[in-house]
Amino acid sequence: MQDSATVVSPQLPKIAWGRGLYLHDTDGKVYLDGSSGPAVYCIGHGNAEVNEAIKAQLDRVAHGYRYSFTSDPLEELTEIITRRCAEGGGEGLERMVFVSGGSEAVESCLKIALQYQSARGAHTRHKFIARQRSWHGNTLGALSCSGFAARREPFEGSLLDVPLLSPVNSYRPPKGVAAEDVAQWCADELEREILRQGPERIAAFIFEPVVGAAGGCVPAPPGYAAKVREICDRYEVVMIADEVMCGSGRCGTWRALQHDGVVPDVMSVAKGLAAGYMPLGAAVYHRRIGEVIEAAHGAVSTGHTFTGHTAACAAGVAVQRIVEREKLVEKVAAEGPLLHRLLGEALEGVEAVGDIRGRGFFQAVELVADRETKEPFPAELQVHLRVRQAALDRGLICYPVGGNVDGRRGDHVILAPPYNVTEAELAEITGRLGEAVRAVVAEVSGRA
Repeated sequence: MQDSATVVSPQLPKIAWGRGLYLHDTDGKVYLDGSSGPAVYCIGHGNAEVNEAIKAQLDRVAHGYRYSFTSDPLEELTEIITRRCAEGGGEGLERMVFVSGGSEAVESCLKIALQYQSARGAHTRHKFIARQRSWHGNTLGALSCSGFAARREPFEGSLLDVPLLSPVNSYRPPKGVAAEDVAQWCADELEREILRQGPERIAAFIFEPVVGAAGGCVPAPPGYAAKVREICDRYEVVMIADEVMCGSGRCGTWRALQHDGVVPDVMSVAKGLAAGYMPLGAAVYHRRIGEVIEAAHGAVSTGHTFTGHTAACAAGVAVQRIVEREKLVEKVAAEGPLLHRLLGEALEGVEAVGDIRGRGFFQAVELVADRETKEPFPAELQVHLRVRQAALDRGLICYPVGGNVDGRRGDHVILAPPYNVTEAELAEITGRLGEAVRAVVAEVSGRA
């Protein structure tokens, strides 16, 4: 593959300041943040209330080390997350470990699952099962569970042996499987793999309820998550929902799996939790998991120096107060269909648009060389990076990723605007993306 500098400018603009949905570089150019960066900045930039909460905490103490102190921000954020999880039937998701981001959150989820199996005496259960076309993070454990060939390649040989199942994608179903049968077929595949490996060896199954970067906002088809829950219960496998990208309200429910009526055993959250104002993530686990671990070991054996960082938790509290007070999750649920419609209108007639999908304010466009066969563009064209640059030229930040088809080929572009975006801004975001996509498609294939 060509170096990204062949398509994207080798010199990134330098950020100067931001307010709301708008970012300003040091040359005076203004960008509309249509993707909340990498689906992080869920209340926009420069929020005075959040900034003041962080400053006030810094004036008191920046960080009380977790083995020496608890803190008001940590305890309040724990209460908020517990309450938000319970709203969708997730009562019992009340234990949590706060970390510095998504990869650490996933790593902690994996460790909690292993410790739980050990604590209940299932010492042979040390393997994980995951899926292709899913991304779980950059630490070695999280990367081992990630089905993204290009990102794994430099580290092969040092990764855990994790079986990766088929992507669960109705637009690109497994060979010979009808779109309407994807949920059942993929759930059966999980059960077959558990039996093939031996249930006594499987610690946990990890999946994204709505696949983010690696797949492009691919929701689990109806019924899939419930079938997975049943299979995990049947074989005593810990069910881990990776909601780093799709959770914290991004899909129109605070827990993404709430939409599916399913409660996981362990769940990772991060990006929207503190909205980028401070680095923050969490591994949330059910009371029944915690009680087994606590009875055997006293506490979970995961965490880092900055676990429960006091100022980071204060940022999370401030962000979540705003999200709750302004009913922003409800707003995302109500306006998600509008974002989908506006995307469709902006891209109407573009033959390279294969699929528009997602939930809430987590929507993606998959671009293909042939709509009928779904054949992707050649990887060397770097269509997703061309769209990124064309969007930046038009003052729009979007989130493009390649490799969603087979790890190398496949181009999609994600829009994940802040929850407090206006309808006029949604129209502007989708309109600019439409212009960028049309320009790139005309450039690479002569069609628009």
